[in-house]
Amino acid sequence: MFRLKYVISTTLVIILLTITSVIKNQTRILEKKLSKLNKEINLKEQDINESQLDFYFLTSPAELEKKIKTIGLNNYSPIENSKIFLSLTNFTNLKNKISLLEYKDKNEKKAKKN
Repeated sequence: MFRLKYVISTTLVIILLTITSVIKNQTRILEKKLSKLNKEINLKEQDINESQLDFYFLTSPAELEKKIKTIGLNNYSPIENSKIFLSLTNFTNLKNKISLLEYKDKNEKKAKKN
């Protein structure tokens, strides 16, 4: 009877110690991953903040006027909204349409020559 209790309590303690050790190692690994991700997030946020600062500085009206004067453009006019692409897919779609039209025009010219 005494021996059975001793064996059961010893095995229970050993099992609990191993479970605790495994859980502790897993949490340590997760903490390392979280730390690494937090560092990456901080670097990305810093890059975004610096990029925004550069953008605001470089696109300020005073800076634009300086650049225009150094280049020597007297007839500067802003870009029309229709020429601004909101995404790369819009640009590629328009480029494909233009290239298809140019291809059709070349074929028509060749057909007229023959």
